[in-house]
Amino acid sequence: MDPGLSSVRLTVREAVHTLSSSENGGYIFSTLRSLKRYLGGTESPALPEEREEFARLHFSAILRCLVGKLSPHWLELLPNGQLEELWASFFLEGPADQAFLVLMEALEGAAGPSFRLMKMARLLAQFLSEGRMAAVLEGQCRQCQQTDLAFPLLQETLLIKVVGLPDRLGNCLQHENLAEFFPQNYFPLLGEEAMRVLQAVVDSLRGGSDCSVSFVSQVLGKACVYGRQKEILGVLVPRLTALTQGSCLWQRVCWRLVECVPDRALEAVLTGLVEAVPGPEVLSRLLGNLVMKSKKAQFVMTQKLLFLQYRYTTPMLQSLLGYLALDSQRRPLLVKVLKELLEMWGSSSAIRHTPLPQQHYVSKAILICLMHLRDTELQDSRDELLASLMAGVRCHLDSNLPAVRRLGMVVAEVVSARIHPEGPALKFQYEEDELSCEMRALATPQPAADSPLEAGPSVAAVAAETPDKQTLDSGVPPVRPEGSDSELDSDDEFVPYDMSGDQELKSSKAPKYVRDCIEALTTSEDWEYWEAALRALEGLVFRSRAATREVSVELAKVLLHLEEKTSVAGFEGLRQRALVAVIVTDPARVAEYLTSQFYALNYSLRQRMDILDVLTLAAQELSRPGRLGQAPQCGSLGPTCQPGSAVAPTWRAVVDERVRRKTRRFSKGSPRQAPAGSPNEFNSVAGYFFFPLIQGFDRPLVTFDLLGDDQLVLGRLAHTLGVLMYLAVNTTVAVSMGKALLEFVWALRLHGDTYVRRGLLFAVSSVLLSVPAERLLADLPDELLEARSWLADEAEKDPDEDCRVLAVKALLLLEKLKDKLLPLPSP
Repeated sequence: MDPGLSSVRLTVREAVHTLSSSENGGYIFSTLRSLKRYLGGTESPALPEEREEFARLHFSAILRCLVGKLSPHWLELLPNGQLEELWASFFLEGPADQAFLVLMEALEGAAGPSFRLMKMARLLAQFLSEGRMAAVLEGQCRQCQQTDLAFPLLQETLLIKVVGLPDRLGNCLQHENLAEFFPQNYFPLLGEEAMRVLQAVVDSLRGGSDCSVSFVSQVLGKACVYGRQKEILGVLVPRLTALTQGSCLWQRVCWRLVECVPDRALEAVLTGLVEAVPGPEVLSRLLGNLVMKSKKAQFVMTQKLLFLQYRYTTPMLQSLLGYLALDSQRRPLLVKVLKELLEMWGSSSAIRHTPLPQQHYVSKAILICLMHLRDTELQDSRDELLASLMAGVRCHLDSNLPAVRRLGMVVAEVVSARIHPEGPALKFQYEEDELSCEMRALATPQPAADSPLEAGPSVAAVAAETPDKQTLDSGVPPVRPEGSDSELDSDDEFVPYDMSGDQELKSSKAPKYVRDCIEALTTSEDWEYWEAALRALEGLVFRSRAATREVSVELAKVLLHLEEKTSVAGFEGLRQRALVAVIVTDPARVAEYLTSQFYALNYSLRQRMDILDVLTLAAQELSRPGRLGQAPQCGSLGPTCQPGSAVAPTWRAVVDERVRRKTRRFSKGSPRQAPAGSPNEFNSVAGYFFFPLIQGFDRPLVTFDLLGDDQLVLGRLAHTLGVLMYLAVNTTVAVSMGKALLEFVWALRLHGDTYVRRGLLFAVSSVLLSVPAERLLADLPDELLEARSWLADEAEKDPDEDCRVLAVKALLLLEKLKDKLLPLPSP
């Protein structure tokens, strides 16, 4: 037996016995001072072999003994805190990994709030503030190069406790937790300590010594898996960005840092890096060619972040795709990504089953890829890209959602111009919005830093747009040159004549009778008379109700087939309001005719949707309270409405306002009377509007198939039925309508079109709002159970956000009905 090693063992044994049994402060102090020799830093340190044995075999036992003796009485055995300072120095100056593990063990093993628990917590906070966590990480990095000293179990334990420290101490300390252990404070500190370790690794490599960063990589990966990318990478990325700017060694250390991240944590780390870096150049310096070395990294960067997730911002997409474009070895991946993105963009299944934000995300990625690729790279895959593009354009234009159609138009214009610049360009008519402008900007190559575009507008343009400085300062208009006759021709002193009430003079007078209007609209070749008849028709229908009822069906037929023969301003609105007026005047007969024509042959989709629109507007008018006895509004654009007659003179408004201000009233009644009650006219005719529409939806015609290609009309039909159901509230036929509508919804509940599903969900909400709760539970219990299960599934799994919102609202209505009819039992 080595006498030196045996002396260390005997010294430790005696010290443990003394610390456990003695109450003499001076004796305990001297014993601890003798043990301090093995940690170094004293006047007579122990031999290196003895220090190594003490650190490897005995240090943890000494620390546990010191933790066991910790109490207020024990620390007060010596005055002025001498014993406490010496006691703490063992934790702050000894091997950092063992001290950290013993501190965590003591904190987690505490039974509850106590003096020992808080003292150990404050000591751990001091341990962190003095940078000892860097010593923990650095010690493991140096041990990884020595296979005989590398202990996987020890590293795993350290890894769990280092990263999980905020959660563990939060459970132990609870309301007494220290601010240093909060996640928002701890993980930035961990990032600072990791930077110190990386600096030490770089210094070792410059000195010719090997060192590993694998443990730091594991800590980084686990912290990112815990969801703390922002805190830790917010410290690492800015520092590494500056250090890798001109140092190849730092770049290689960063590459190795990311390469050593375990596969299970690589996605979290890469996601955090792509979000944190300021641009693709920095990302390229930090990652190198990682996507070419690691299949996992390639899958994350080229598949998961582009196709399976869509919550990331446009700058993140630009960093990711710009990273692929910056190196010649990575550019083939960019071409491959563009092909796969266009293939997904052109998939009809993807358009139907992916939410609109994800479609925006994929479209932006396509345009960013095109901006980075060269013409020669696009020429090699032109045919394949054009095939995917044209298939995608057709699928987008077939969609019932205007946002999807506009998205297809914008992307098709930009992509076709980029892929096939010499061919005819695709051009669509759509309203420009913020999203379309943003997408066009994404496909525009950014000018270089020294480009004249960044130098600002030309001097001539600035001079042309900037007024004379002397004119602005003085507020006096510039002096005109002599000989100018502009002052002689000026008419600024004349007040302009008010022509707002003038009307255009017509050579033809408007018809006075409904039958004359029908004759004019069907046979007249005088286009001014034809237009005057159309404008006068709504007012005539309301004033001559009896005459209208005699020809109501014929008039509805004429208006339904009426085509715009001249450029009449507001033709669609005039025709629609006239049809609504006819339906309101004779609801049963006209509604029966229109609903029968909805499923008839030889009608266009536009005419069928017009039928649904006018039925909805007429039902709203019929169900409006207080409608009876009211004169038609002036907004009907009839010939008897004078635009200027409805406006009170300006002087009268001024006088009325002065009287109101100067009149003192001691009491003020209601400013207006409540509308008089009246029967709901829609009550007696609701069935004529509703049931014929819902009966024939599953019967395809030669030119009309609601369950086939005509999904837009099916979605509009579902919305119309929902509106009719809502307007039939408190009517006698509401229960029958609700049952039929729920059966309609149940038959189409698995429809693949988003617009149709929105209409179905709206219809369910209309049933819940219109049918009395008692009748719902009494007459429709099975239908409600089926609807509830379907709504829950839609609220959780539907890809469209609006559908999920509508499903949640319908579920809330169901819960309110249940709470209303089934009150809580009294205690």
